[in-house]
Amino acid sequence: MSLCILAGGKLATVAAMLFTLSWSHSVQKTEWRETWAVTPDGLEIREAAIKGSGAGMEPGPDARLQDGWWVWHPTLPPQPRLMLAASGATGGGWLLCHERGCLTIGATSGEAAVLSPCP
Repeated sequence: MSLCILAGGKLATVAAMLFTLSWSHSVQKTEWRETWAVTPDGLEIREAAIKGSGAGMEPGPDARLQDGWWVWHPTLPPQPRLMLAASGATGGGWLLCHERGCLTIGATSGEAAVLSPCP
């Protein structure tokens, strides 16, 4: 499976079955990360983690503190796509990492990105 990324009017394909998105919360400036799997059913979240809490970023009910991160396994059905909207308030976009490296998406205010399994 591959991940398709539509950002800035360009389509990119990443050969990856797992990827991690990380970013800083726009108000708290706290780091957040989510690990996703690319599956035939859609994008499935496997794990979420946050370096703190507050301002609408509470850890999940089954969260455990691990190396300074609150880590949990969200219950969310497979998603056909993730739509990311850049507010410009975070000082950067999302860092998308996979087994071959990392790239930044949505670093410019108003630059939206859509992630989905490639057909």
